[in-house]
Amino acid sequence: MSLTRLNHFALWFVSGLIAFAIWTGCGSASAKVLETEHGQVELRSIQSRVYDTSDKIFLLHAIMATMQDLGFVIDDANDVIGTVSGTKMDRYAVEMTVSVRMRGESQYVVRANAEYNRAAVTDAQPYQDFFNALSKSLFLTAHELE
Repeated sequence: MSLTRLNHFALWFVSGLIAFAIWTGCGSASAKVLETEHGQVELRSIQSRVYDTSDKIFLLHAIMATMQDLGFVIDDANDVIGTVSGTKMDRYAVEMTVSVRMRGESQYVVRANAEYNRAAVTDAQPYQDFFNALSKSLFLTAHELE
């Protein structure tokens, strides 16, 4: 085999190894993405409820009152974009942001996102407690997001 042919073969072989490494790396990455997406969908369903109301301001006021009742200090509230953020300091620091968005003509989706030590809270119980308290405050029944 001539030197040129050997270099050509080595280049082809190395290119094949790189392609194989990328292909197998992408396979495991896509599996992780699918697992993460599944986890994200499940988490989003825990974090979200639908309320039968068309009054955004009423809903935001009820969210702020509920958060305060649960021990949160309101850090920021924006009625234009529909968000309320607060922090709770009671032996630990929890930050929560609640957003509202219109769904159809007479419903709002409320989504709560809590963090403990900068890590997402994935346990369902704190979200259930928040939505139960919010439902009582609104005198409305929350529906799970479909």
